Amino acid sequence: MRRAEPGDYEGICRTFEDESVYSGTLQTPLPSREAWRRRVAETAEGDYLLVACVGGEIVGHAGLHALGKSPRRAHAMGLGMGVVSGWQGKGVGSALLAALLDLADNWLNVFRVELTVYTDNKSALALYRKFDFVVEGTHKAYALRAGRYVDAHAMARLKPKPLRV
Repeated sequence: MRRAEPGDYEGICRTFEDESVYSGTLQTPLPSREAWRRRVAETAEGDYLLVACVGGEIVGHAGLHALGKSPRRAHAMGLGMGVVSGWQGKGVGSALLAALLDLADNWLNVFRVELTVYTDNKSALALYRKFDFVVEGTHKAYALRAGRYVDAHAMARLKPKPLRV
């Protein structure tokens, strides 16, 4: 696992060619390589994108993203991730999530990490619960997926209490 670099855009784009990845996110099928090149090369200030690699191939990615410019939301970041189907259930998502939460808790002083996950994505829900995310609400008909509207949970994790020295 490592921080994404501009040249990783093709590998990240390939992950979004996997139906299990794009159907679990707000991405659409047939991703644009050029759009991903720009997105990875021009990462927004304060965003952190990680990739998980096996044998030089990107098999997953995850990111922490600023939620806006308001100083009143500076304590919170959004999380997004995807792992290709052949590597789901093998610890890739856990490794990515652990690395991002370590970054959030110990280096960025992020108090709240937020995400949205489809209510039928049982494996993702289990992963997020494993890392102490809780459901805060449900969005009805949140997004169109394969011709049907699907619901999504809003989940968040608050920073654990810091250790005292």
